Amino acid sequence: MKQSGKDYKRVVVKIGSSLFFSESGELDKSIFEKIGNQVVSLRNSGKEVVLVSSGAIALGMRTLGLTSRPKELSDLQACAAIGQNALMDNYTTFFKKHDINCAQILLTWDDLNDRQRYLNAKNTILTLLERKCIPIVNENDTISTDEIKFGDNDRLSGLVGNLVSADLLVILSDVEGLLDKDKKVIPVVDEITAQIKGLACPTNKKTCVGGMITKIEAAHLFTSGTGSSCIIASGLQDDTILKNVKEPGTAGTLFVSVGKNLDEKKRWIAFGTKIKGRIIVDDGARRALLNKKSLLSVGVTGLEGSFDSGDIVSVVDKQDCEIARGKVGIAAKQLDKVKGSRFDKEVIHRDNLVILEEK
Repeated sequence: MKQSGKDYKRVVVKIGSSLFFSESGELDKSIFEKIGNQVVSLRNSGKEVVLVSSGAIALGMRTLGLTSRPKELSDLQACAAIGQNALMDNYTTFFKKHDINCAQILLTWDDLNDRQRYLNAKNTILTLLERKCIPIVNENDTISTDEIKFGDNDRLSGLVGNLVSADLLVILSDVEGLLDKDKKVIPVVDEITAQIKGLACPTNKKTCVGGMITKIEAAHLFTSGTGSSCIIASGLQDDTILKNVKEPGTAGTLFVSVGKNLDEKKRWIAFGTKIKGRIIVDDGARRALLNKKSLLSVGVTGLEGSFDSGDIVSVVDKQDCEIARGKVGIAAKQLDKVKGSRFDKEVIHRDNLVILEEK
């Protein structure tokens, strides 16, 4: 199954750390040219491209002579501080040869959790695209802690794809796509099931985190939010990006969109924020939510976390299945007092609620 890419105007490309190094562990600078040439070609044909690039910590490790990824946060931050400069220097050198400006954008969860900062980040990237620049996004590892880290740049690429309403997300690594049990590439994934996730295994690379499971999760996040498709493919093969923009599914694994193209605000609620707590509801509330009603306190049976009014929370049923996410209207302490009873204010108004479960 292939999809026409003729209408794909805006593409997010994620570049994995593993692509920057040869099998011997040496920096392979040819990757900047291999991927950069495709980006230049897309830009010259009128497409907009946002890069989400890993590699800063790995490049910093190389500069400091480290052979394995540090475990101490301060060491990781030091590697990122050194490596980010080297990463951008390579990108700038390449794109300058083509008279193209590139820009560095470093993000943390805090930048996306806060609605105004989220919109600021979005507007910055869109302005850069309007000015024919190449935005290069990375996690701000120099200051990130466990509490504000995305976890890996696969997830960040899905979030950025949602942020800018991309038409296609291409996740590049050193693998050809999602492999089945016989180690053959699965060309198309129509639905991300437990069986599909079971095919993934964590990475054993010393310079990176994540693995296929984080790429699958990023594909789910992006396809569910934008109504667009995602590709997981090898960045080592020739013209992987160009082939998939022209005809998605030509190389790698195509994850078909399962989303309904949520409006921008609800996309932020569902996929652009870090949830601050959970609200457990009864069967009656569950049915009401699936019928596009607001969440009322009478249907709440329990809660977890210390959230304030305006925070984003997850709504789950008695079986611990997530039904929805929403912007809560009352704080956890108040909700704990009124749960199961009538209250004159909605816990989550339907306009601030995103249903994640199908009826």
